[in-house]
Amino acid sequence: MSEITQHAKLPDKNGRFGQFGGRFVPETLIPALSELEEAHAEAICDAEFTAELERLLCDYAGRPTPLYRARGLEDETGGATIWLKREDLLHTGAHKINNTIGQGLLARRMAKQRVIAETGAGQHGVASATVAAMFGLDCTVYMGEEDMRRQRLNVFRMELLGARVVPVSSGSRTLKDATNEAIRDWVTNVDSTFYILGSVVGPHPYPAMVRNFQSVIGREVRAQLLEAGEAPPNLLIACVGGGSNAIGLFADWLDDDINMVGVEGAGHGIDTASHSATLSRGAIGILHGTRSYLLQDNDGQVQLPHSISAGLDYPGVGPQHSHLKETGRVTYTSVTDSQAVLALQRLSRCEGIIPALESAHAIAKLYEMAETNSIGESDRVVVCLSGRGDKDVEVVTEHLDAHPEEDLR
Repeated sequence: MSEITQHAKLPDKNGRFGQFGGRFVPETLIPALSELEEAHAEAICDAEFTAELERLLCDYAGRPTPLYRARGLEDETGGATIWLKREDLLHTGAHKINNTIGQGLLARRMAKQRVIAETGAGQHGVASATVAAMFGLDCTVYMGEEDMRRQRLNVFRMELLGARVVPVSSGSRTLKDATNEAIRDWVTNVDSTFYILGSVVGPHPYPAMVRNFQSVIGREVRAQLLEAGEAPPNLLIACVGGGSNAIGLFADWLDDDINMVGVEGAGHGIDTASHSATLSRGAIGILHGTRSYLLQDNDGQVQLPHSISAGLDYPGVGPQHSHLKETGRVTYTSVTDSQAVLALQRLSRCEGIIPALESAHAIAKLYEMAETNSIGESDRVVVCLSGRGDKDVEVVTEHLDAHPEEDLR
């Protein structure tokens, strides 16, 4: 195993992937993070814990998800062999449930009766509220007011599941600010509260722990191709906000000779001030307890991100992704709001699948690579379809009303 791959797969004893990661948090949280690290390490070696996790992923969440051969998409993009990993078919509609079941089991193991979460697109909030309801836990979800406006359906779902949804009015009123409030809550109530963090971000051990729970995605892809007698892919594509669905797909393939592409939100364009392309346009800094790439100005102040996709509307990214960028193991790129909306419409028409706007960014990059002859008939591609698109219908409608020239109807 190469030194680069070894460091990319596992954090060191200080929770760092190379120079990225670590714990940059108030002193009051250090014992809680150490307790969580120990509980997670013990749990994943406990046969009873792992058996219950696998049972719930199967019987409750709906794993394994299909690996679907997208022949209509193949015809549209010029003949490369394309599979979609259908995380959109999971209970709650996205990959987030993989992680929340794992963390919910840890909360119960640690005898915590209250859980909190942050959410942007609402999918992690819904998944957290779902698991809290199943385990009988009190649940509070922090969500920016702008995201609550964009994702009213998911706000209703969370409340229907018994969660208290707290609107956050500070800053950009999106995911960054919701995360700030969740951390403040945790600092205040650390003894009684378990923080179900939604992505591979935050202080150690969250990036590695969330990655571990999401890595079922890539493991299933490998097993499903093997069972079908198919050769391995030579390209993996996934969208990247914080980066949990992408690292979930990539993690099991880091030692393989295979290309990987992470796709961020370019918003109105990465040469404008309105984008969420952290790895393409960011600089190294500290946000939400971890050292990673983030969007910041010359004074080190966090810049407000923009993406039509609430789940990508975040100024940071997971530290493992930052390390994979730095080592060159993964290529990170971006597509605009308009490209994503067009890809959402095109996939809906050629495959009968309406993807989440987050996932549509990965599909848009696939189309772009085909149009620029970056992929061809000999390529074998797996795209992570991280979530379904019902939650985004209003946002897409607003966009198409403002840009009728992009409407395929």
